[in-house]
Amino acid sequence: MTHVSIIGTGTMGTVIAELVTRGGNTAQSLGRHNANPATGDIVVLAVPHGALAEIVAARKEELDGKVVVDISNPLNFETFDSLTVPADSSSAAALAAALPGSRVLKAFNTNFAATLQSQAVGSQPTTVLIAGDDQDAKQALSAVVGAGGLKAVDAGALSRARELEAVGFLQLTLAASEKISWTGGFAIAG
Repeated sequence: MTHVSIIGTGTMGTVIAELVTRGGNTAQSLGRHNANPATGDIVVLAVPHGALAEIVAARKEELDGKVVVDISNPLNFETFDSLTVPADSSSAAALAAALPGSRVLKAFNTNFAATLQSQAVGSQPTTVLIAGDDQDAKQALSAVVGAGGLKAVDAGALSRARELEAVGFLQLTLAASEKISWTGGFAIAG
């Protein structure tokens, strides 16, 4: 059994906690301003991109040695037309640099809460893409995702987080402009 801490109690944090417990694992849910320690072996940061620096400042030592999952999409929410990270980087890469003692993964940013909860995108099973440089960390998160009834796909090294963030950006802008629904998204068949 894996113990997962989720920092962030919004829609995504709540649905990820449900996914974790649905698979027989345990979940600890913490509001982002909650001072209680994150006790999980895996810590999911289910917060907006802009809150990551605050969490790093408050919890850097606590996150040392843990698998830390960045689910954020660093969108410019004022213009809704670009990512806010440099073209050759990603939110996850910046997080990994700020948490050198943690094993940072990028995951869940290409999923909407509704597809995590329903376990389907159209007629396809929901797929969670996972990028990271630590194979054991990716396998641990993949096991939690699989136990929760979803399909986990290794998307490669943490450097692939840039592409995952671009896919997340595209999906969000399509949903916001009502070209796809919030229950839709991208799925991997086969």
